[in-house]
Amino acid sequence: MGQAPAAGEVFLHVRVLVGLVLGLALTRLLSGISGIVQHPRRRRLYPAHLAWVAVVLVMTIHFWWWEFGLERVTTWRFELFAFVLGYAFLHYLLASLLFPEWMDDYAGYEDYFLSRRVWFFGLLVAICVADWVDTWIKGPAYLKALGPEYPVRLIVCGALFVTAAWTANRRFHIALPLLFLVYLLSWIGRIYEILG
Repeated sequence: MGQAPAAGEVFLHVRVLVGLVLGLALTRLLSGISGIVQHPRRRRLYPAHLAWVAVVLVMTIHFWWWEFGLERVTTWRFELFAFVLGYAFLHYLLASLLFPEWMDDYAGYEDYFLSRRVWFFGLLVAICVADWVDTWIKGPAYLKALGPEYPVRLIVCGALFVTAAWTANRRFHIALPLLFLVYLLSWIGRIYEILG
């Protein structure tokens, strides 16, 4: 069969497809934002929806950034590749839920978002689970470096997302993405400022 490729070559191969999927997610988000700018009165805007657009944009960029940590993985099996690709798919699905192809059945973004909140927040819970698995894959030293805040962060976020899936409280739905965005930017600045 010949010589096996080096771990770095395999990771580059994986990174290309993950990058394509994340690029599609970013394209979906940016196209949606562009559509709002071009036609701001076409659909009634909803502050919580706009805040989640910002959150998912930052999350997707951050995911692309931190997946460089998978460079530490020396053996790539198909199951690992499928997991990482699935994790990227979750970001694309979030972007697609924020900007669907058709909204003719809805009065605006608020009506649409609240009707799809179980799916949206279910995907965010799935991202919390995938985040934990992804961190575990990168090794115990990586997990330890994130400190005790990391598991607490995942548990609290997961609980808040489950709550958001079941409540239609408008104040909660506006406050959650704003607070989460501030926290996410703080987390990225404190933990992931330097690549690798």
